[in-house]
Amino acid sequence: MNDKTQQVIDLLKKQMHGIDDVIFKKVYTDEGNVTVIYISSLVEKMTVQSMIFIPLANHVSQILRVAESNDINNMETILQKLNGGQTLLFFHQINQLRTIDTYSAPTRSITNTETESTVIGPQDAFTESLETNISLVKRRIQNPMLKNEIRTVGTETSIKISIMYMDNIVNKENLENLRERIDKIDYTFFTDISELKQLIEDNPLSPFPQYYMSVRPDSVSQYLIDGRIVIFMDNSQAAVVCPTSFFEMFISIEDYYNRWSTASLLRMLRFFGFFLTIMITPMYISALTFHPEILPYELLLNLQESRSKVPFPPLIEVLFIELIIEVLREAGSRMPAKVGQTIGIVGGIVIGTAAVEAGLLSNILIVLVATSALLSFLPPIFLMSNTSRFVRYIFIISAGFFGLFGQMLAFAWLIHHLLSLKSLGTPYMTPIIPRKAKDLLDSVVRFPTKYLTAKKGISRAQKK
Repeated sequence: MNDKTQQVIDLLKKQMHGIDDVIFKKVYTDEGNVTVIYISSLVEKMTVQSMIFIPLANHVSQILRVAESNDINNMETILQKLNGGQTLLFFHQINQLRTIDTYSAPTRSITNTETESTVIGPQDAFTESLETNISLVKRRIQNPMLKNEIRTVGTETSIKISIMYMDNIVNKENLENLRERIDKIDYTFFTDISELKQLIEDNPLSPFPQYYMSVRPDSVSQYLIDGRIVIFMDNSQAAVVCPTSFFEMFISIEDYYNRWSTASLLRMLRFFGFFLTIMITPMYISALTFHPEILPYELLLNLQESRSKVPFPPLIEVLFIELIIEVLREAGSRMPAKVGQTIGIVGGIVIGTAAVEAGLLSNILIVLVATSALLSFLPPIFLMSNTSRFVRYIFIISAGFFGLFGQMLAFAWLIHHLLSLKSLGTPYMTPIIPRKAKDLLDSVVRFPTKYLTAKKGISRAQKK
């Protein structure tokens, strides 16, 4: 027996001490002894049997031809391959290490999307398998220019990520910029691609998401053809699209399946709904606290009548009901689906009715808060929905202290902040500032499909 081979096996046993699912098995063949090492929880028994043990028993030369040769002295790579589900074969007679990919961890099948559901169009969604997600995109874009670079991130655990792009369309500066950001990541462990997205964003302190996230292969494919870069992560369902503009956060892939007139109407509803949801309850505070003259006389009488039993100022009243809505939303989302819906409906009706009858809230405020909550769910990206909730509190507090003047100050801050943001180095407010006239054909209003042939300015694509 070769001493070097045995030394490496002994070192591996030492490294894997305490891990009970590591299998060390010695096989006696015509070509000499072979030590087979694999992690049983990462492979299936039938796979190992058919790919390793049967060939070893019959045709050793066959397995030598197909197995990958590895440096027996590189212990770090050996451990990485073993933990990645590969099977190690130490051939003692010839002093060689060969590896075969036997990774076969269980994965779920492709199902319909729940977070980006549409009525028209494909219904398949990404899964937690990196290979499956890449294949779903390649099924749509059958072009040799579609590239995917596999890298690993995470200092404690090496999680595989894939950077996909169209080589003949993507902006090379954007691609290099993204590679540099990923190479600089110093993070121990990733459980989802959302963590990676926060680490490579231009402004991590901003409440606004600067990259688009999607679980739909059709949506991601469209962005790739437009010259964007898409990142996948193993064990994560979503894909990150970069760069992305603020206006694209209100665009759903279903817009392109609808008639242009319907799509435009829905887009405008989502876009202006975002600003309405952050303005409705602050307006209630401003009107009642500082500017009652802006309300029609009859409406003012109704408001005063509905608030006649409420002992709190409008600011406290609004914060009280907004916090109750947040509690109901969080409680509903953490419970099983059927229980969560029941809790949301019953809790909202019971608590709302009881609060009005107890004189804690006005019934008009209940209507405004419910409308505001519904409007916050209009953006197709859930992260933008969360952003609107956060920004609304800034407007509520500003209105509580300074009325309409405070709201205008908050709005000025909002516009200034949006104008200062960038997504992978490109302005977040494209195509308004800087103005890209062609992009306006597919922004808040969607023109008929025959006019949407040019690549968008934010992608800075090689092809226009």
